[in-house]
Amino acid sequence: MRGSQTLGTEPIGKLLFKQSLPAAIGFMVMSLNSVVDTIYLGKFIGDDAIGAVTAVTAIIFLFAVLGMAIGMGGASIVSRALGAGDKEKASWALNNQVSMVLICFIAIVTLGYSFSDSLVWIFGAKGDIFPLGLDYFKIVLVGIPFLAWGMMCNNNIRAEGRATMAMMILLVPSIINIVLDDVLIRQLGGGIESAAWATTISFMLSSVFTFYFYFFGNSELKFSWTQMRLKKELVKEIAALGSVSLIRQGSISLLMIILGWSLHKYGAQDIPAPNGGEMAYSSYGVASRLAMFVFFPLIGISQGFMPITGYNYGAKQYGRVRKAITLSVVFGTIIAAFLCAILLIGANYIPSLFSVGPEMTIYASDAIFYVFMATPLVMFPFIGSSYYQAIGKPLPAMLLTLTKQTFCLVPIIYILPIFYGLKGVWYSFPIADSLAAIICLYYLLRAIRRLK
Repeated sequence: MRGSQTLGTEPIGKLLFKQSLPAAIGFMVMSLNSVVDTIYLGKFIGDDAIGAVTAVTAIIFLFAVLGMAIGMGGASIVSRALGAGDKEKASWALNNQVSMVLICFIAIVTLGYSFSDSLVWIFGAKGDIFPLGLDYFKIVLVGIPFLAWGMMCNNNIRAEGRATMAMMILLVPSIINIVLDDVLIRQLGGGIESAAWATTISFMLSSVFTFYFYFFGNSELKFSWTQMRLKKELVKEIAALGSVSLIRQGSISLLMIILGWSLHKYGAQDIPAPNGGEMAYSSYGVASRLAMFVFFPLIGISQGFMPITGYNYGAKQYGRVRKAITLSVVFGTIIAAFLCAILLIGANYIPSLFSVGPEMTIYASDAIFYVFMATPLVMFPFIGSSYYQAIGKPLPAMLLTLTKQTFCLVPIIYILPIFYGLKGVWYSFPIADSLAAIICLYYLLRAIRRLK
């Protein structure tokens, strides 16, 4: 039986576990890589390096999300086409994605080098953080197109039901990045440039694995020169569905700009230190890098959920779709509650793991406590937007994906600090999480009723 066919036949609970676990492990190691990166930056380079990499990471994912957007939009078509038995359409969808990503390569590098100074400054690398951020960005920019390529292929491999191979694409390069961090930074005494090269090389290696899978592996779909010719209807559908991911990352980028402005402004007011703004921003940097690690199992569940839902929706097996929604939310919420308890209990101790200074530890503890306070609720937005994207409904998927960052967090994070200063920035996160969860839960319940 082909890998994709199991999406429509195996029990949903077993299938969700098989699809989600490899994705979760891949994202875990990828996120662990981010945490280890931060530890090396704080211990061997300095607190400002954490702020610099936090700012640049937001730019990296703004650019690389072009590949993810194309991949998630195209993978939705691939999984539904395979579910409906239309392998030719699935193959055309894959190869049109290849052409679209290659076009994006040129745009990413051109825009990045043309506006590097402005981008680094706008995304929060100000003061002493700016030169470090600029040095890091100019090197990492070389690897961003390779990351975009890997993200595109990863989504399509998962759409075929090949969750283990998708995991390897995330796993191996992340491990190599951790090894390179140790060699280049700790053993050879390198600075921010060494951290950048370690990241860039890991992005390049992710592309090697995807080339291997499609050229020499057992993929149901293969690269084809003739099918790389862009078809208008496919490009429009890929762009419409992929725009959900693009807008999601765009909203995160907008949030990072406003958040950076607020942290620098109110950190300078409330922290009794000459570099109070930079300290507040780097404190959030610890929480944001930690978030990439903490949310890995939840992202894994949502990534495993999408091909199952897309395939069964395409095959008109709506009972299986309802069960996938319910089990994904239940499992994710239980895991999120467990993670939340660990973080809230350990908020005062976790910053010391990153080797930050004693002053910054106080503010990083506050950031961790409030940013993760409402973690048990985040599964509703994850599954809400993923469901509509998987079934090919871009508008509700886009609206739900914007709920937290744009509709809730951006206005709240702008207003609350006026009254509560730096604390108001931290209070904004649990309030926004709660509001987003209520909205997304309503739409999920409505979707389940319609599937009946």
